[in-house]
Amino acid sequence: KTLSDIIDNSGLVNGVISDIPKVFYIKKNLNRLSFRLLVNNHLVNVTIFNRAFMKRNMTVGRSISVIGKYNNIKNSIIASDIKLTPITNDTIESVYHLVNGLTNKQINKIIDNILLSKYDVDDYIPKYYSSKYKFLDKNMAVKLIHRPQSIDDIKHAKIRLIYEEFFIFMFKINYLKKKRMNEGNGLVRNVDYNKIRKFIDALPFKLTIDQASAVQDIYKDLTEDRRMNRLILGDVGSGKTIVSFIALYINYLGGYQGVLMAPTEVLASQHFESINKLFSNIRVGLVVGSQTKKERNNVLEKLKNNELDILIGTHALLSEDIVFNNLGLVITDEQHRFGVNQRNIIQNKGNLCDILYMSATPIPRTYAHVLYGDMSLSMIKTKPSGRKEIITKVKKEDEISDVLKVIWEELKLGHQIYVVSPLIVDEENSTLNDVEKLKDNYNRAFGSKVRIEILHGKMSKKDKNKVMDEYKKGLIKILISTTVIEVGVDVSNATVMVIYNAERFGLATLHQLRGRVGRNSLNSYCFLICNSDIPRLKVMEESNDGFYISEKDYELRGEGDLFGTRQSGDMVFKLGDIRLNNKILMKAKEDSEEYLNNFDNNILYKNIMKKLDVTN
Repeated sequence: KTLSDIIDNSGLVNGVISDIPKVFYIKKNLNRLSFRLLVNNHLVNVTIFNRAFMKRNMTVGRSISVIGKYNNIKNSIIASDIKLTPITNDTIESVYHLVNGLTNKQINKIIDNILLSKYDVDDYIPKYYSSKYKFLDKNMAVKLIHRPQSIDDIKHAKIRLIYEEFFIFMFKINYLKKKRMNEGNGLVRNVDYNKIRKFIDALPFKLTIDQASAVQDIYKDLTEDRRMNRLILGDVGSGKTIVSFIALYINYLGGYQGVLMAPTEVLASQHFESINKLFSNIRVGLVVGSQTKKERNNVLEKLKNNELDILIGTHALLSEDIVFNNLGLVITDEQHRFGVNQRNIIQNKGNLCDILYMSATPIPRTYAHVLYGDMSLSMIKTKPSGRKEIITKVKKEDEISDVLKVIWEELKLGHQIYVVSPLIVDEENSTLNDVEKLKDNYNRAFGSKVRIEILHGKMSKKDKNKVMDEYKKGLIKILISTTVIEVGVDVSNATVMVIYNAERFGLATLHQLRGRVGRNSLNSYCFLICNSDIPRLKVMEESNDGFYISEKDYELRGEGDLFGTRQSGDMVFKLGDIRLNNKILMKAKEDSEEYLNNFDNNILYKNIMKKLDVTN
């Protein structure tokens, strides 16, 4: 038998310690314990993190059980747990996520004490559905999820508890949407659509079908008596920004002030410049952290006195001294970069404001309608005409000369280059490429011919803005950066993106970074530098479609990376996985909608409405 055959599906393997374990202290609060394990005459390398304290009990020749993930290529196991007494029977043992100073044995003892006491937990599933699906009693489900006697026990307990999680979540989502749709207390704007059409026709480019559809959606929302709560979900470079500007224009024609909040000063300043070019007769202000007090006070005074129609800014807009005269529309660009509370603060600066969110993080349509079910959704998939597909290639570091040749050809044409690194400084002396190391390398290759600069998050705002401004003006030809350039930076002259250690980034992030080039009619290139054979990186070579990539990212990585776009507190499931448990999710969505239209005054109504504070 091979080692792959011996290690069962649970990742459990029994073996004998064959050499003295070694402990490596990586940094504060992070250590690595490594040793070799003899399993049926096979030697395998085992690594477990933050278990240095176990070394004294792990003597050569001792039989142990290791639970973890086996890598056949590297012949290694990354362990999640080690049992110093081998597991030799078929009993099911609960393993919990641990923190420093707490052992699995201690947690199990605490759980046992609780389960032996008289406990009662709230059951949020309506009796009708519990009966329909023959669900376990909630108390029994909680007991069996911790102390199952069989695989069936785990299965029945998980299905019941996962359904409840999803039901509560979808009920809240559907309740909020229904409440908003039924409230006729929104701002009504009497705006002639012919004025909007005239403005659109005067643009130096034609709106795509999706952009035009989104504008229609927004116009309808803003001229009806219910509050808009809309999300524009668009691919990188799909033209969400012009749609938001048209929304601000409709709001302006309706007689209200509008505000657009961006996640960075660079992006806020970019929006400010763009909107001033578009609307010569509209008064626009900018509020960012690097302004002088005099500049800021001047803007705030005009805002308060209704001498400004549109305000653009960053987190600085959240300050208490920002007072609007007649705020009607709040737009949040890259909405996932702002917390729930931050979004509420800006919305509460007006009375019954309409809300528009924008996000360039495409997610599969099915999940978008589930996760953002409390919002109306406009999706922009089509790219503006004239844009070419970005040529994407995965390259190894020993093939970097091929990449440098392409860069040199583009530099000779007067174009600009982005180079992205995962680190500012490689303090652990690993094989990763940090920005300083890359700057040295690129200086050796091109330094005497073109100007090269670096950009990263630890630089001051003033220095970051200076570098980006000079890059936008074309004074800097090669910009070596961390992922701070991921969002919104628009330099149409940039045609090459080189991403080092690409395996360290999710596909969604790689797609965002790639979207910094190709914002023109020129041929553009993206090179993913990676020494390992990572199958998921091939997806980037296959497609420029962010929605396709998000589907693949979701299949390969699960929801963690993809749905990090939802803010903490918005969607946190203890057991449910919306990909693996999709059928349960869709059934809970359907049931919650049905129940919401027919609910009675039971525990769900009392607790979800009050205890879970669904109205906020």
